[in-house]
Amino acid sequence: MEFIVDKETKTVSITKEFEASRDLVWDAYTKPELLDQWWAPKPLTSRTKEMDFKVGGKRFYAMVTPEGQERWVLQQYKSITPKSNFTLFNAFADENENLELPGSDWDLSFSEQDGTTKVSISIYNESLERLERMIEFGFREGTEAQLKNLEDLLANLQEPNTSLQEPNT
Repeated sequence: MEFIVDKETKTVSITKEFEASRDLVWDAYTKPELLDQWWAPKPLTSRTKEMDFKVGGKRFYAMVTPEGQERWVLQQYKSITPKSNFTLFNAFADENENLELPGSDWDLSFSEQDGTTKVSISIYNESLERLERMIEFGFREGTEAQLKNLEDLLANLQEPNTSLQEPNT
C-alpha cells in the first residue's frame, strides 16, 4: 500500500493493488453487504444503516466498538462512472445524520491489468486541522487494517464454494 500525506494540498493519497478482478473489487466498495465485512479495522465492525449507491445517494453507517459504541459517518455520492470511478463527500455525523464539519472529498479510481486491480484514492480535506487530526488518530494504521480485511474478503470470495454445488443424483 502506498500512503502519502501532502499537508500543502491537504490531501491523502492511497494506492493499493488487489489480486482480484475490477468487478469484484468494485462490488466490495459499492455493495453494503460486502462493505460491512471489511470497512472497519478490527476489532471495530461496520454497520450500514442506509445505502443508495447513485449520484445524489448516500451511505450512512456506523463504526461499532466491541462494547457497542457507535461512530456515525455519512457519505454522499457526487459522481459515479461504473466500474472505474466514484466521488463522495465524507463527514462524521450523529445518529440523526447531523454532520460534524469540516468533512473530506474522496475520489476513488479502479483499474485492472492482468487480473490485478489497482485502487487509487485521493482524499481532500477542507481544513489542514482535519487532515492532521485524521493522521493523529491513526488513519494510516486504520486504512492498512481495512485494506488487509478487504484482501482477505476478496480471497475468500474467489475461492470455489463447493457447498453451493448440487450433488450428483
